[in-house]
Amino acid sequence: MTAIRILVGTRKGAFILNSDGERKKWSVDGPLFAGWEVYHVNASAVDPNRILASQTSSWFGQIIQRSDDGGKTWTQPGSDSTAGKPGANGMPQGESNKFVYDVSAATGKPLTTHQWYDGTQHPWEFARVWHLEPSLDDPDTWYAGVEDAALFKTTDGGVTWHELAGLRGHDSGANWMPGAGGMCLHTIALDPSNPKRIFCAISAAGAFRSDDGGDTWKPINKGLHSEYIPNPTAEIGHCVHRIAIHPTNPNILYMQKHWDVLRSDNGGDSWQEVSGNLPSDFGFPIAVHAHEPETIYVVPIKSDSLHYPPDGKLRVYRSRSGGNEWEALTKGLPQEHCYVNVLRDAMAVDQAEPCGIYFGTTGGQVYASNDSGDSWNAIVRDLPAVLSVEVQTIP
Repeated sequence: MTAIRILVGTRKGAFILNSDGERKKWSVDGPLFAGWEVYHVNASAVDPNRILASQTSSWFGQIIQRSDDGGKTWTQPGSDSTAGKPGANGMPQGESNKFVYDVSAATGKPLTTHQWYDGTQHPWEFARVWHLEPSLDDPDTWYAGVEDAALFKTTDGGVTWHELAGLRGHDSGANWMPGAGGMCLHTIALDPSNPKRIFCAISAAGAFRSDDGGDTWKPINKGLHSEYIPNPTAEIGHCVHRIAIHPTNPNILYMQKHWDVLRSDNGGDSWQEVSGNLPSDFGFPIAVHAHEPETIYVVPIKSDSLHYPPDGKLRVYRSRSGGNEWEALTKGLPQEHCYVNVLRDAMAVDQAEPCGIYFGTTGGQVYASNDSGDSWNAIVRDLPAVLSVEVQTIP
């Protein structure tokens, strides 16, 4: 029977939730890396036992952890030390702490500064890994999106990471500015039909696409409109919150932006707004049904300054037509006095039938639906604030 495993990253550790294919009863393991911020936990697309986690501390810095047994044990790639074992300086040791920047990039130009909030130049820094994306065909190959916005790749299971510097070296790079949460590369999407095509999104630069495996990049923001920047239709500067790609329809992309839900039918070359009858088109996550490329899910919140559901009612909205026409999904979700948020990496779908939908909240709940969103159940409560949710469907 199929098994389902949910990987949850939180402000104070990671948790692993397991169930069978019926998805009615769940076990909870954790916290792993207790007390550390775990921005993202993700699993290999080809080896379900290979899991990577981004473990972050303002004191100790950034560490990549790896499990080769489905999360039972963890090590730092390139190190013999076990997870959390301190070195002589008090910081956990391992080569995974070293992300190698290309200081000149493909252009040969120095990559030293970008714009800060007030338009002044600010040095590039390495703060944390926001997102880990596995290769679709190799368990040792992964991509990492970091803050300040840069894209890294490993081909040895996380032992060494090297920058795909063509992105940060794009001509627009010096004009990128941080969003309210920092200048983070938070979304990486791989085209399952074309191994050379990579999509990414940066707050607050916009969306980008590479058609040559990450060597060169182009902004894909045509059709985006943002009133909060000097030129609302500029090539870069849009605060994209999340991009979702359907695995069997890779030219169809969906986007949740800082205001507006959008759709592209041509691989991001142009976008059309599909916010339709949503009560608010501000939110962070967006997800696509595993078997229905026209069925998408968002979680609206009130505004960019009020990060909670409209009217205090937690509602997932589903469109079965690729946008514009939306229905509120409420069964099993709190419909009064609910003031949580759902962050950009905190929604995921499984591959089972019917499709399962999962999301975590800043209030520490993880909700699950085993019927494509028709009904919901809180499978765990009172966790630390949830930063990310990923799900594995294991034969």
